[in-house]
Amino acid sequence: MLDNNFFDFNPKLLELAAKVECDCKEKFAEIEEIAEYNGAKVLSAFINNRVGEFCFYGSSGYGYGDTGRDTLDRVYSEVMGAEDALARHNFVSGTHALSVALFGVLRTGDKIVAITGKPYDTLEEVIGISGVDGKGSLKDFGITYNQVDLLEDGQVDIDGIKNAVKGVKVAYIQKSRGYTLRPTYTTDDIAKMVKAVKEVSPNTIIMVDNCYGEFVEKCEPTDVGADLIIGSLIKNPGGGIAKTGGYIAGRKDLVELCANRLTCVGIGKDIGCTLSQNKEMFMGLFFAPDVVANANKTATFAMELLTGLGFECFPKRNEKRGDIITAVRLGNGDLITAFCQGIQKGAPVDSYIAPEAWEMPGYESKVIMAAGAFNMGASIELSADAPIREPFAVWLQGGITYTSGKIGVMLAVQEMISRGLISL
Repeated sequence: MLDNNFFDFNPKLLELAAKVECDCKEKFAEIEEIAEYNGAKVLSAFINNRVGEFCFYGSSGYGYGDTGRDTLDRVYSEVMGAEDALARHNFVSGTHALSVALFGVLRTGDKIVAITGKPYDTLEEVIGISGVDGKGSLKDFGITYNQVDLLEDGQVDIDGIKNAVKGVKVAYIQKSRGYTLRPTYTTDDIAKMVKAVKEVSPNTIIMVDNCYGEFVEKCEPTDVGADLIIGSLIKNPGGGIAKTGGYIAGRKDLVELCANRLTCVGIGKDIGCTLSQNKEMFMGLFFAPDVVANANKTATFAMELLTGLGFECFPKRNEKRGDIITAVRLGNGDLITAFCQGIQKGAPVDSYIAPEAWEMPGYESKVIMAAGAFNMGASIELSADAPIREPFAVWLQGGITYTSGKIGVMLAVQEMISRGLISL
């Protein structure tokens, strides 16, 4: 049982948490086995690509001949099972990396189909689903968007996909659930989507938003036929160490097009100074499998604890995880606010701040975010966020150590108890 000398937990909560942790032992063992496999994969990639201390020294100016930058690309390529990769601190967010990939491969007159339903909120203006015309969306450049809605159970519509992707340039997959309660898709699920697309439209580029999914399983979407995968370094692959950045990995010709978009045509990957970021990006990737395991253990603990308290959680017990997120349907804005403020109280940084919902850029509804992190907004560190709208759920992710993650979840529950919103 957690020692209660440091935190004023309700004794019944301590007892419940101890029971939940015992119930999680089998699942924790599975998570640790995956981490061992992925840790070996990453170590092998470091060795095979001759990572040396010289790789850690950053460049300035144009960044010509930055060996560390080029080596990191090769390491990412091997780890992700891809032909090539582009890992850069210049990506300011996962949405930015996704935008670069979309604009990199799509041209006027092309069509994109989202085959896992509507994409994450911050991509709506990039695509042109929402926002003001003339701001530079894909729609402004004459690129047509369509989507295949999900079935009632949240699974993809395979027949609908086959009908929608014929002759389409990009079939877009979002692995994680975003602000919905549909399932996160596993690599096995994505393999079925890839097969469905390629059967009817073999030249269609399959692009996967891999955010929150890296190292949760032994395989990545590129291992099962995806042409491009994209992610953020302040999520899983940055290991809580990378200060910023993102990556794009996949087919060599497509990565080249993305690099041309990030810099410019004729230059691509050949320049781009790394300043002092190389060492942290290497270290973050090296630590990532174990850090992701801690986040997954935190998510599993949270799911079991909150399910036991009567809240509906996603994924449910015994469902295979495809990412580090646990979504919890709390039911109203007061519970969401209490939960997020409790998570913030357990943060190592900015624990004294009480987050409130506000109108964040890129979101349609007010959003509350708890994220007391060493790197601002890093959702591999324990964080919780929610739009204040139906279904009144909160999305919990991260935890670079399991101990701090568990305490943060317990403080969230304690906050709801202290406010009289729930009882044990």
